[in-house]
Formats: sequence, structure tokens, C-alpha cells
Amino acid sequence: MNYCIQCGSEAVEFRIPDGDNRRRHVCSDCDYIHYVNPRMVVGCVPRWEDRILLCRRAIEPRLGYWTLPAGFMELEETLEAAAARETLEEACARVAIEDMFAVVNVTHAHQVHIMFRAELLDLDYAAGPESLEVALFREAEVPWDELAFPSITYSLERYYKDLADDTRRLHITEAPRMRLGGTRKASTRGSD
Repeated sequence: MNYCIQCGSEAVEFRIPDGDNRRRHVCSDCDYIHYVNPRMVVGCVPRWEDRILLCRRAIEPRLGYWTLPAGFMELEETLEAAAARETLEEACARVAIEDMFAVVNVTHAHQVHIMFRAELLDLDYAAGPESLEVALFREAEVPWDELAFPSITYSLERYYKDLADDTRRLHITEAPRMRLGGTRKASTRGSD
């Protein structure tokens, strides 16, 4: 950090502030502490009967890989509103957001991914600006080896496990680091 966002000073140090236990950027002129907190990525599994809606990414990272509609939460919106907005933006689809079912701590990327179950309100969907295409898939048709991120794989595996077990649970995990450009590792389908 080169400048304090509070006063514009160049006197920013990376140190442990008084009363804290972590190194942070602190302005020596105005004593402003620059906190950096995790970003929330919110999305859903949009369902139509026995199929789910996936988006093929039109942007990096993981251009061309499949994902659930999800993205960064904005200020002044709820988790549910963020999931619905991202689905509308990426898949031009309207959904009824249901319950939260997956939380993936992506600590190495300073993110938390939160997924909801959702029902498509109709079959009016299309690729938004961040998607190359969108399509409905039955479980056996999901392109497992072409999923963009471990958090998406984890969420879909738990979604289908809950469906098979006729249960609704909240699943929480930490995502493994991944190499961008690589393919996903062996499936952990069915395990927590």
C-alpha cells in the first residue's frame, strides 16, 4: 500500500497496531488502520425439475470452464439478494432462493463462498456478459472434469448427496489451493 486512503499520506507502515495481533497497513500520520477482510462470493444451484443450470465462464480465471452462477456480494444487499442478482447477471435467469447449504472458506484467496439452493422461476435463461453459454444438466450430465473451482465441485457434490439422502444440511469446508489452468483433482463425491 503506497498511500493512506484516509488522509492520502505516503507514511504507511506494515506493522502490528497497538491492541491488535496481526500485521496491518497503518498510517503513521493519521493512525488509520487499513483492514483487509475476506470477500464474500455468493451463488446458488438453480434447479428446474431434475436439472441444474450451469454457466460456462467467459472471463478469467478459468475461462471456458463450467460454474454455478456466483459472484462478489455488493454493499447493501443480503446474501440471498446477491445470489439472485448474480444468477440474473450471469444466466439471465430469475430464481427463488431457498436455503443456504454450502460454505467454502477459500482462505488462500481471501474469500468465503456461500451457496444456496434455488428454484428457477421459468425456463427463460441465456448467457450473460460473463458467460459463454448456459445449460441445464442432469446429475449424470454434469461436466465434472470441466468445473471451474473446487468450491463449485464441493457444492455440487453436497447438493447431490443431500438430494440422494433426502436431507438438507449445511456443509462447511476449506477449499484446497488450486493451480489455475489445471484440471480438478480426483473427486471426493459423497464425503465431507
